[in-house]
Amino acid sequence: MYFAALLARTEDGWEASDMELDDVESLSDLIDLARSAAVDDDTVVALIEQEDAWFGVVRVDGEEDPRYYVSNAAAAARSSYGSMLTKELLGSDEEEDELDELDLDGTEDGEEEPIAAFVDDEEEAGGSGAEPVTAGPLGDPRLLDDLGVTNKQLMTLQGDALSEIAESLGATEVLEAVRL
Repeated sequence: MYFAALLARTEDGWEASDMELDDVESLSDLIDLARSAAVDDDTVVALIEQEDAWFGVVRVDGEEDPRYYVSNAAAAARSSYGSMLTKELLGSDEEEDELDELDLDGTEDGEEEPIAAFVDDEEEAGGSGAEPVTAGPLGDPRLLDDLGVTNKQLMTLQGDALSEIAESLGATEVLEAVRL
């Protein structure tokens, strides 16, 4: 079972809305949904969680390139919505998407690449003929640093990670209202 929500930053704090994943068939759809929730092109954070298996964070700031983070790439790659994120982070060409032409690694030209994958152990998951996906986090763990969630915090979250992220953002009440 999935839980997904959008947190849109406003002048008065955060607004939360339930993200209906039934209408999301591609990463492009997810980004469009996040951008449509933005107030005055401010930051929107999409949070997706599949029980305690994995969580993902997508950050959209106006028209800038989205930034992504997945807590457990191997587990996410085995789920429909998580695989959209892991394919993007791993640079898979399988999805015909206009975003494939963009540089979505979260860096500007000349900047250091974000940490691509963190492996706590040597386990790897992968399908036949598919590129193996490492166990552990994948993406940009610094995507929420300026909002109060450090990369260390993000990488060590377990259990109810989305609530902990919301608490650090100061958005606990609005997220919990959507969860009910």
